[in-house]
Amino acid sequence: MAESEVSPFRVEVPQEDVDDLRDRLLRTRWPVDQDLTGERGIPLARVRELAERWATSWDWRAWEARLNAVPQVVTTIDGTTVHALHARSADPDAVPLVLLHGWPGSVVEFLRVLEPLGEFSLVVPSLPGFGFSGPTPDGGWTPERMARAVAELVHRLGYDRYVVHGGDWGSHVGRDVARVDGRSLLGLHVTMTPGVDVSGDPTAAEKWTRYGRDLAGYNKLQSTRPLSLAPALTDSPAGLLAWIAERFAEWTDPASDIDEDQLLADVAVYWFTRTGPSSAQIYWERQHAPTPEWARDVPTGVAVLPHDLARPPRAAMEAAVDLVSWTEFDRGGHFPAMEVPDLLADELRRFVRAVRP
Repeated sequence: MAESEVSPFRVEVPQEDVDDLRDRLLRTRWPVDQDLTGERGIPLARVRELAERWATSWDWRAWEARLNAVPQVVTTIDGTTVHALHARSADPDAVPLVLLHGWPGSVVEFLRVLEPLGEFSLVVPSLPGFGFSGPTPDGGWTPERMARAVAELVHRLGYDRYVVHGGDWGSHVGRDVARVDGRSLLGLHVTMTPGVDVSGDPTAAEKWTRYGRDLAGYNKLQSTRPLSLAPALTDSPAGLLAWIAERFAEWTDPASDIDEDQLLADVAVYWFTRTGPSSAQIYWERQHAPTPEWARDVPTGVAVLPHDLARPPRAAMEAAVDLVSWTEFDRGGHFPAMEVPDLLADELRRFVRAVRP
């Protein structure tokens, strides 16, 4: 494929890989049970429950078909493969809306909002090093480098002006798209505000302190020694499952209706593409690069979810960006496209109406 060529793509996991996943799960060498007190990570019983479902009643081919029901593209940018779901609207005046996942998310994360957002031309990239855009062949894939790849992809698809939404690392990448391709952005919408000082808001500071104290063990490891974790994430589906499922257990609204099969499909994307290790590298890259500022000249919207990792202070965002929209949801957590797809779709429709010419 030529460097600038954009080609159609279909997800087609070999049956031997599907069978291998099931066999490995059924042969898992589980830890010995211990009588332990306190919060020490995701309970072993919960992981075993999910693993049994993953190996038996869960059906990868059904999720593969759901992915392939959406048009997909693949291209090469900056030396690596970049994949995306691309549902172009029949309306030539439809606004292009780019949806950016984070870790441990994937394009699977957005499947429940694609139909409600069908009035837009939707571009849902797999970030470089994640899922069907990985593994990357080299290091150095900071959020800014990813942002340049996302912007290039969108322009190769023929869009001059577009809106970006992102959560988790998608917020980082979206922030940087606004910096590197701001003239093309109609607006930026995020659910996290990386790099914004929370110390002036006691509630936000307390929540962020708890995250750093109790919930960020994965972050410390992936920021400092991601290669030490790589064999486990590649060789043990039960290990990968525990590593990712813990994030969903701790970062979501307890009242959210997370679809377990969708969660397993998300983990399966990491498994089949062997991108557990390459996706983790973004934490190391972030630690070894300066934190960029936000673009002040791009209309920006923020949605605050009550059970997300941190609550951004509105005053700090007003000082950092052209804040044109601020919405506080009454439910939901870190994965709104999976937890509260109805609220997220309504919010994005409203935001696009507010920023489109």
